Amino acid sequence: MKFRTRRQRKMDERLKRQLDFALEIDKEKNILRQTHLSEHGRRENDAEHAWHMAIMAYLLKEYANEEVDIAKVMLMCLIHDIVEIDAGDTYAYDAEGLKTQKVREEAAKERIFSLLPNEQKEELIALFDEFEAFESAESKFAHTMDNLQPLLLNDSNGGADWKAHGVCAKQVYGRQEKTKFGSEKLYEITDRLIQKNIEKGNIQK
Repeated sequence: MKFRTRRQRKMDERLKRQLDFALEIDKEKNILRQTHLSEHGRRENDAEHAWHMAIMAYLLKEYANEEVDIAKVMLMCLIHDIVEIDAGDTYAYDAEGLKTQKVREEAAKERIFSLLPNEQKEELIALFDEFEAFESAESKFAHTMDNLQPLLLNDSNGGADWKAHGVCAKQVYGRQEKTKFGSEKLYEITDRLIQKNIEKGNIQK
């Protein structure tokens, strides 16, 4: 029987925790959002949303209001909805769901990130909390992606999701309020798309 040192056993345990986390976050693919894929596709899942945001952040980084660490922004995008594995997706215009969102997500954050080795847990929780705090340039730009990505999909689908939920202009502009703090330029695009969909009747006045 091959003798394993304490260091080897510790490394094996670390790797097991990392792989357990990697497998756990695969469940994010099962969390369906209200947004549908472009060209009237099926409902988007959380993992697709996060991936799309991360790619968009890289492509659009030149439009950020401030210089950002784009690798940090992309990682924020990739992890920001992992908590929904436990907490579920909270629709942006669900007033009742929004009341309990933070409590549900805090509990999920602790359970899911605790699967990792301690320093990685602390690193990712700090990044998640930074995103939520909406204070750093990176968090503001990540929020811009979080707002712009579903808006683009909804616009590409003729505003079908807005129409299905009877969403009004005040709600959409309220949701997009943070967009300008990450990118004034991208907020201009957002405003044009909203106005277009109001004029078409896809968003209620």
